[in-house]
Amino acid sequence: METIQNLEVNKSKLNVGFFFLSLGVLITLITTVVSFLNLVFSTLDKQFPDVLNSSYQYGYSTYDFESIRTSLATLIIFFPIFILVSFFWKKFIDGEMSHIDEIIKKWVISIVLFLSALVVAIDLVTLVRYFVSGEITNRFVYKVLSTLIVLVLVGFYYILLLKIKKESKLRIGLIFGSIGIIVMVISIFYSFSIMGSPAKQRLLRLDDKRLTDLQGLQYQIINYWQQKEKLPTELSVLSNSMTGFSLPVPPEFAKGEKYEYRIVDSSKLSFELCADFALPIPKGWREGQNYNNITGPSTYNGASIVDKGMNTSIAVPTGGINEIWDHQSGRTCFVRVIDKDIYPPIKK
Repeated sequence: METIQNLEVNKSKLNVGFFFLSLGVLITLITTVVSFLNLVFSTLDKQFPDVLNSSYQYGYSTYDFESIRTSLATLIIFFPIFILVSFFWKKFIDGEMSHIDEIIKKWVISIVLFLSALVVAIDLVTLVRYFVSGEITNRFVYKVLSTLIVLVLVGFYYILLLKIKKESKLRIGLIFGSIGIIVMVISIFYSFSIMGSPAKQRLLRLDDKRLTDLQGLQYQIINYWQQKEKLPTELSVLSNSMTGFSLPVPPEFAKGEKYEYRIVDSSKLSFELCADFALPIPKGWREGQNYNNITGPSTYNGASIVDKGMNTSIAVPTGGINEIWDHQSGRTCFVRVIDKDIYPPIKK
């Protein structure tokens, strides 16, 4: 009699471990699906930029790959956790379960199906919005296909968990698990092929720092000319404790790297700046936000703004890189000529 009562109690008892496993499946699955779609969409945007929303640009911007990096990091961590948690969760539901655990299992599967459908529906709405605006491109087709793959893998698998017998669940789990791993690995490697390896990303960021330093030096040389009506004899004279400007240090300073400056023709106000670059400058169509909030022409292009109070032009760095900073790997020198009409001396 006591044995029967104990069995009835156990059948109505909640297993706390199974409850948290179910919660883990929900969280890791949703995070994995969202990260995967973000990764695929961001990678396709970089691989197939739309010229309607792009401009042809030179240089490297770390912000261009921020979405890919975030999605990659999230996917690399959460997907293995999802596989591990799902393994123990499925192992638990294949055994003897209490009535409450059975209810939790059905609720988890129902929530997964609902949220997966909701996420996919939101992405499809976004895709249709782009479609009606005229984006009938390769990347549009690839985005639709990737969304449908997620819908089929997630939805069909959890529907089968409700329908098929226990004997077939192991085989179905292995099939869908293998497909999921293959899809994730392919998407991760493809994203790295578009973004570049971490080593290449570091080299690009170092080159970007070199260009930024040279642009800052160019600005200081122009400003020096406007203040003193002559070119600086060497870079060290640009350092000024009053303004707080100090000479930038090249990334490989410890290995003997240095920025070079030479007056080409003082009468024509011609000079050159040189640096050693690790890689050729990236160039091509680029989509994305303009992270520079300062509007107006850029000094990097040899432009200036006008201070009406002083009735003269002042060189101001506002960001942006164009073809005048194009470079290959190795030592590259940039010859510049100060236009007196654009940058006249500042009247005292």
